[in-house]
Amino acid sequence: MTPGLFDEAPTPYAAPEAIASGAVLLRGFALDVDEALLQAIQKVTATAPLRHLVTPGGYTMSVAMSNCGTLGWVSDRSGYRYDAKDPLSGKPWPAMPACFADLALRAAAEAGFDNFHPDACLINRYEPGARLSLHQDKDEGNMAAPIVSVSLGLPAVFLFGGLNRNDRPARYRLVHGDVAVWGGPSRLAYHGVAPLAEGEHARLGRQRINLTFRCAR
Repeated sequence: MTPGLFDEAPTPYAAPEAIASGAVLLRGFALDVDEALLQAIQKVTATAPLRHLVTPGGYTMSVAMSNCGTLGWVSDRSGYRYDAKDPLSGKPWPAMPACFADLALRAAAEAGFDNFHPDACLINRYEPGARLSLHQDKDEGNMAAPIVSVSLGLPAVFLFGGLNRNDRPARYRLVHGDVAVWGGPSRLAYHGVAPLAEGEHARLGRQRINLTFRCAR
């Protein structure tokens, strides 16, 4: 690891940073509730453990994930979908913690999307080398609602492109406490995460946790 690469203090929230029509970065927006979020993540994943899903093509995802809320996003050889039950346990996903729902509501409103009440939250864990290829979030039934994505732990390079897969994505460095929100004209923008660089976060160690809130119905 390059000395000092990841030890800068997160920036307290100031104002939205527009990156596209309907898409903003809220730098440091989650810093005031990060400890509550991390404690809630531990409780959720104790009931619904993180796991590496398999794509319809048979590829095992490098990102480990779980869910909370009324619905959870799952993938296997039969396809991508939302399901009310955890396929590992056969039980409903853990309820969405109040601190999750409150942060998602506030972040969406700050980005110009009022009354955002997600019914699904994907919890993704990236370890060094893990990545998320460019994709669209299009399995949701409510495309009028935005996506709210919260970064915790190690910094990551967020790739945000256009409505066509071949559009070259812009690169944004996200650090602990940053929140990205996109909807409206950018709701189906291609996006992803570059391979996570080595590093050591003071609170989370060698990992990045991402919370992604969606209205699946």
